[in-house]
Amino acid sequence: MIEADSLTKSFGATKALAGVSFSVPAGSILGMLGPNGAGKTTAVRILTTLAIPDDGQAKVAGHDVVAEAAAVRRSIGVTAQDATIDEALTGRQNLVMVGELSGLKRKAAKSRAAELLTRFDLLEAADRVTKGYSGGMRRRLDLAASLVTRPSVLFLDEPTTGLDPTSRLLMWQVIRGLVSEGTTILLTTQYLEEADELADRIVVIDHGTVIAEGTAAELKRQIGGARLSVTLAEPHPRAVAALTGLVDGDVQVSQDGRRLQAAVRSTSGLGTTVVRALDANGVVVDDVEVRPPSLDDVFFSLTGHGALDLEGETCDLQVLEGVS
Repeated sequence: MIEADSLTKSFGATKALAGVSFSVPAGSILGMLGPNGAGKTTAVRILTTLAIPDDGQAKVAGHDVVAEAAAVRRSIGVTAQDATIDEALTGRQNLVMVGELSGLKRKAAKSRAAELLTRFDLLEAADRVTKGYSGGMRRRLDLAASLVTRPSVLFLDEPTTGLDPTSRLLMWQVIRGLVSEGTTILLTTQYLEEADELADRIVVIDHGTVIAEGTAAELKRQIGGARLSVTLAEPHPRAVAALTGLVDGDVQVSQDGRRLQAAVRSTSGLGTTVVRALDANGVVVDDVEVRPPSLDDVFFSLTGHGALDLEGETCDLQVLEGVS
């Protein structure tokens, strides 16, 4: 349902995409991961006809995104990171308006709005002005708005950013329900747990190229067995050397210098051994953990930093907003 073939795109001297290729089968979820500025949003903008590639081709629902842009738009729904609802209108009015703008007759738009308000547990708040909605309610209404025309393909850009854990779980249930009904979803997220829970396959993009692709289990297997994670009280120049001989391969260091990670083979008594080795080198440790590899370990291994290092940065969708 989604096919990207060697997509390239530059903004001046900046190469946003450098030959990105991937595909998404019908009725599945592709999770797209990568640091800010990696090219995720540029790829999404091309696939949703908001940008034209410099080279390469892409099809959505069988339609070329450049030559058949109008047909693509009729086949897709898009939920951006920031809600696009009109705060001066009620939830019902927002959905009816979207339906009418999409070509539905008023009666059909009202019927579809009522259906979606019920489905997204918003019926009791349907006739309240959305300015008073909670963050979770706004995100659910925004997702409902993207489904008014029953799109076969849905693009979700960080749909649970800023939500509390309960609202996030509710959104996950909704997304799973859509897939069970046959909707195809491309999901960008910085919550690696979210990709692990929802995505059938994952694509990791960095510097405009696909650097890894596979299921979550396949990606985890690529980085080996158990993982040692050490959090230091403060960066220390002898920390990496102190771990030499205790780990399997190189030690990866986070951008702030406090988090060290490495693959390990033997785990018996390793935590105690690590603490003693670091202490002997004058390194103060806050935490030591030995565990199976996670998707965050994959991200760290591929990009050089963990997903938590991305928190607080500006989403690249906001940076490119307004570019056509």
